[in-house]
Parts: sequence; structure tokens; C-alpha cells
Amino acid sequence: MRERTLPGEAGTWVFLMGDMLVFGIFFSTFLVERAKAPEQFDMARRTLHTGIGATNTFVLLTSSLMVVIAIGALRSGRVTTTRGATLVAMGCGAAFVGLKTVEYTLMSIDHHGAGSGTFYLYYFVLTGLHLVHVCLGLAALAFIYTQAARPALSPTRAAVVEGASCFWHLVDLLWVVLFPLLYLVS
Repeated sequence: MRERTLPGEAGTWVFLMGDMLVFGIFFSTFLVERAKAPEQFDMARRTLHTGIGATNTFVLLTSSLMVVIAIGALRSGRVTTTRGATLVAMGCGAAFVGLKTVEYTLMSIDHHGAGSGTFYLYYFVLTGLHLVHVCLGLAALAFIYTQAARPALSPTRAAVVEGASCFWHLVDLLWVVLFPLLYLVS
């Protein structure tokens, strides 16, 4: 039996934990502000496009599944499966960006911008910061895709690929917290 290890490198986990800490501070601040004006936040929450948010949740969860499949295939030397699953994950990430753009446009048409109130300010800061992470995650997925074509990955290179996949899973985890926090909890 081989020894179990964390995927990626130690530095990857320091970065991921730091990122989660920053988002945790934002989430806590949002909750404190919401406690100060629950009715105002709930009225604003009702203006969000929950269907788009739910679809984005499904899209990101699907992408995480594809990344798991891709990394498993990469470890088994199945290049075609790795590249195919990574492309599907990238397509899901691109769909998220497209849906978020549609949602931002609809909110703008409805005059619900970042300056429309405290809830909207937090909404755009939190989802905007997450959207930046999605774009960075797409670059990480592109890196995984390119590495799949290499004949053999060194242990160091394999750890970097695993770290890139862990970053994508963090992006999904953050959305799984953001979606109910912003769209569902009154």
C-alpha cells in the first residue's frame, strides 16, 4: 500500500488556506452587515436571479467532477480522457463566466448596481472576486490540459498539476458557500 499524501505541494495549501481566510473575512463582514439590516438585505436578495445562480452551481459542480476524472485519468496515463475531461471542465468554467455576465447585465438593466445599497455592494465585490478566481482557475485548467500531452510527468510537475486542480476545487467550494449566502438565506 502506498503512503497517502495531500495532492499538490505544501506551498499550494498555504496559498489556498490564505485565499479561504480572505473570503472567510468577507463572508463574516457580510453576515455582520446583514444582521444590521435584515429586511433591507432580504428585499435586495429577492431581486437576484436565483435560476442563474442555481445553474452556475450545477455548472461548477460538474466542472469539479470533470477535474477529478481528469486527474484520475492523468495518473493512469489516459491522455485522451484527461484532455477531454479537462476541456469539459473548461467549458463549464466558460459557461459560468457567460452566465455571470448575463446576470450582471440583467442587474444593470434593473438598476441594481454596486452603488444601489450595501447588499449590492457586497454582492458585486464577492461575486466579482469569485469571478476573477474563475478566470484564474480557467488558466489553471489550461495548464492541466497542456501537461496531459507530456510523455511523463516528474513528481514535481505532477504536484503542480494537482495543485492547479485543487485551486479549481477551491473556486467551486467558494461558490457553494456564496450561492446560498447571497441567493437563498433570508
